Amino acid sequence: MIFYKTEEEIELLKLSNRLVSATEAELVSMILPGTKTIDLDKRAEEFIRDHGGVPGFLNYQGFPNTLCISINDAVVHGIPNNYELQEGDIVSIDCGVYMNGFHGDSAYSFAVGEISEEKQRLLQITKESLYKGIEAAVSGNRVGDIGHAVQKYAEDAGFSVVRELVGHGVGRNLHERPEVPNFGRRGRGVKLKEGMCIAIEPMINAGAKEVMQENDGWTIRTQDGRPSAHFEHSIAIRKGKAELLSDFSIIEDKLKTK
Repeated sequence: MIFYKTEEEIELLKLSNRLVSATEAELVSMILPGTKTIDLDKRAEEFIRDHGGVPGFLNYQGFPNTLCISINDAVVHGIPNNYELQEGDIVSIDCGVYMNGFHGDSAYSFAVGEISEEKQRLLQITKESLYKGIEAAVSGNRVGDIGHAVQKYAEDAGFSVVRELVGHGVGRNLHERPEVPNFGRRGRGVKLKEGMCIAIEPMINAGAKEVMQENDGWTIRTQDGRPSAHFEHSIAIRKGKAELLSDFSIIEDKLKTK
């Protein structure tokens, strides 16, 4: 069942998602060589609680932390620990907030210091593929139009799209229907209608698309050990153009002044 949101509910969703984005922006100054990923997690939890929210991922289906932090060949669902960020790493930070009865969910992939040209291009193409998907996420289109837009852009650039993990509806529950794959065929799948709120989240690999799960039961890695990137926006479906609920601009403003 798909839950369609009222304008009032969309505004509450936006508040939750903007706190997610503000949390990621708060972490920018810490994304440096030598920072432990567990320290990023602790700061995120403090920041969310100080601003009236609750970490949306903490204890969700048993997940032990506030953030999913995935380094280099880790695609998603990495568990924060005592690993110290290193020059040249790329790090996906996926964050969730629960506030006013609604979930926010967004992810951004960061460079730690100077990174390779391959990794820089991977970050760029992954983020651009997200916006290609968002362009297709309008009332009257279908879920397959989103996936097709992401897949075509990423694959035309020489990268591959993870199949096992997908975007999703977002609202009173962190994961709602419909599923939103990052691959697909135009004109296929659930029809997009106003009032639907979804999280679009391309997970793009530099090498092959195949992934595997670590023994920790959470971390997903590329099978070939090549790097992966992940960007995610939560959006509301509208006529003509989707409305962004999360906001990368406050993250990128911090990156410019870092």
